[in-house]
Amino acid sequence: MKVISPKLHAVLDYLTVIFLFASPQIFFLSDVAKTITYLLAGLHLLITICTNFSGGLFKVIPFRVHGLIEFFVALGLATASFTYFKHNKVDQIFLSSLGIVILVVFLLTNYSQKQVK
Repeated sequence: MKVISPKLHAVLDYLTVIFLFASPQIFFLSDVAKTITYLLAGLHLLITICTNFSGGLFKVIPFRVHGLIEFFVALGLATASFTYFKHNKVDQIFLSSLGIVILVVFLLTNYSQKQVK
């Protein structure tokens, strides 16, 4: 069941960016995880403002492509958390949890719903 509309997804994206920018200080991440988190925040903001949906400003990235990018980011986070970050439990739990949340949002978002302008 696809319960997340494109409009709600846009709101979640902006909340995710805020969360990502705040996370390194809240969770006391390692320097590497901190850098990755800040990069993710910046890239997520860029992708969100460039997506063709209600939250986008430039509307050059199709919403389905936006979803695929998030899907692969979720897989990358899961992979990194259980390989590179396996010796740092805080980083591992943070990154794997973030990957799971992004994957759940991907699975619950209706990417084929018509946009309301």
